[in-house]
Amino acid sequence: MTQHAQRLSYQTAGESHGPSLVATVLGVPAGVEIDTEIINRELARRQGGYGRGGRQKLETDTVEILTGVRLGKSIGAPITMLIKNRDSRLDDLKATPPVYRPRPGHADLAGSIKWLTTDCRETLERASARETAARVAACCIGRLMLKQMFDVDVFGFVRSVLDAETEVEVSYDRLGELIVARDESATYTLDAVATEQQCSIIRQTKSDKDTVGGDVECHVFNCPLGIGSSMNWYEKLDSRIAGAVMGIQAFKAVGIGLGAQCSKRLGSQLHDPIGFDSSKINAPSLGFVRSSNNAGGLEGGMTNGQPIVVTGTMKPIATLLKGLPSVDLNTKKPEESQYERSDICAVSAASVVMENVVAFEVAAAFMDKFGGDSVIETRGNYDAFLDVARTLPLDMPGGDPDTVIA
Repeated sequence: MTQHAQRLSYQTAGESHGPSLVATVLGVPAGVEIDTEIINRELARRQGGYGRGGRQKLETDTVEILTGVRLGKSIGAPITMLIKNRDSRLDDLKATPPVYRPRPGHADLAGSIKWLTTDCRETLERASARETAARVAACCIGRLMLKQMFDVDVFGFVRSVLDAETEVEVSYDRLGELIVARDESATYTLDAVATEQQCSIIRQTKSDKDTVGGDVECHVFNCPLGIGSSMNWYEKLDSRIAGAVMGIQAFKAVGIGLGAQCSKRLGSQLHDPIGFDSSKINAPSLGFVRSSNNAGGLEGGMTNGQPIVVTGTMKPIATLLKGLPSVDLNTKKPEESQYERSDICAVSAASVVMENVVAFEVAAAFMDKFGGDSVIETRGNYDAFLDVARTLPLDMPGGDPDTVIA
């Protein structure tokens, strides 16, 4: 029987008010340090941010490693993680009653019809953004792999809430101070002025019994050229990243680099000129430099040596304190949508989720190209690739680089 290598992947399970959330990660090589403090830090950041709801006061998310790790390191087996729900009341009909009035913008109506029920709760419990706690835990393992094996850093933050936007530019040489600025911000943005503007918008939105969304941004630093592929659409790294970002609850758009703004420029104004700096030959970019990064580090589905830049747009949350026009699924009569405890703004939390799902997709693409059974083997494959790439051009057929191969 032919054996196939396990690709890096993950699966989550669990409901919003069930006993726990579970995540399983497959394809992790042996020897990765699984630092639960880092995972728990990301889980805590996901619970934070100005505008979050009462649920976050009840939960203190921490991860419990059940399988696949010994003495703090992966052993090459599937890694299973558990996050307990303190607010566990799924079968308590008084605490979690049936929901017959679907919320516009939520999965309620479509899910009820799909699974042939008038009780939206059976859909909303799994569709809930509570699931992203398990996703952050799983994807953080990919983030650990990127840093430990490839020295790749990932940084996410809130670019805007409604029309309050930070203008701070992101660069690798400022990464340390940018992390400090983000972590000091109540909205996970990059400057104090934007933080106060965003908080003011959220306060007013709460007073109006409404909700508000925004844009989040993620940068991936130190990727070499050639991660991903142009051979098949599903192997394109931008395709994989876009799918992962659009899979986050309440996300309605994703952009790479300039994204939708690309259509506003001529080709001569858009495409990033290529240069070569021999002093940077030992960098992951192999000496190839650009005067701009409008492509967001991806061309033809592959990394081009520049930082990967991803923007995600989160819509306002669908649960409003004042409700929206809906119908009762049993009577079909007009009603206000039902209220479920929720946030006014979860853009800060969404930035943490996006940061980690992007990291995981990049890690998966790295493993597709360099993957081995252990950290040592994988790192060796990576170093060997860079060594050969730095020696290009290799000998051409016949010794003549101008030889044309028929």
